[in-house]
Amino acid sequence: MTTVARIALANLPFPDSAQDSVARAVTAIEQAGAQSAQIVCFPECYVPGYRAPECKVPDVNDVWLDEAWTRIATAAAQARTAVVLGTERLDERGGRVATALVIDRDGTRLGFQDKVQIDPSEEGLYGAGHERRVFDVMALRFGVVICHEGWRYPETVRWAVRRGAQVVFHPQYHAASPGAHRPRRYGEAGNTFHEKAVLCRAAENTCWFATVNYAGEGSPTTTAVAAPDGSLYAWQPYGEAGLLVVDVDLELATGLLAQRFKPLLP
Repeated sequence: MTTVARIALANLPFPDSAQDSVARAVTAIEQAGAQSAQIVCFPECYVPGYRAPECKVPDVNDVWLDEAWTRIATAAAQARTAVVLGTERLDERGGRVATALVIDRDGTRLGFQDKVQIDPSEEGLYGAGHERRVFDVMALRFGVVICHEGWRYPETVRWAVRRGAQVVFHPQYHAASPGAHRPRRYGEAGNTFHEKAVLCRAAENTCWFATVNYAGEGSPTTTAVAAPDGSLYAWQPYGEAGLLVVDVDLELATGLLAQRFKPLLP
């Protein structure tokens, strides 16, 4: 019998404020639940917003974050939809860490996956995490790799798949740059390497790879799902806000190539 998981990817505009990020997240969770999605994933640091130099995101403290997560967990329980929430948290030293909070379908917080590999441009904005883990929601086991990690460090995806992940979620923030190529079709030859990397992460590990970006005008990447054979399974039109909802056959995610990988000697 085929085991199918319905996943939703929230391709949303950059929030107008920290409060707006929570309101938009709650609405997306409600919409995902209405479409019977088992899980919905948000872009990188969606609550309260990714702290790129061009973005004005207010400082929030741990009390505000906890209240936001509680509101989102309540929405998850009401919708019966698990959540991979791109957010931030404060570590034990008070430093800001880019992370994903995973919430189960009953509203239980299952834990965090911090961003371990930090892009050079993020030095001073976020600190690096230290550990990786996988999560289980019903029949679905999944991992989370955040933006730069998934683009440039294939090992992060392989780590999760070697531990049974059938889907790896990839919250990202990738905004338009002045004069950059503006794609019309996914994986265009004239575009950057990023969308090709999405297909590679799936193919080289025999897993589903689900990447989710903000809905931004002129963005060089968009929300998409790559199948375990490396083919493009579904993608969201560039700049178009909304949920990308797809059914994925978990039996196709055998993890064969990830399991056959032999680590190189130092």
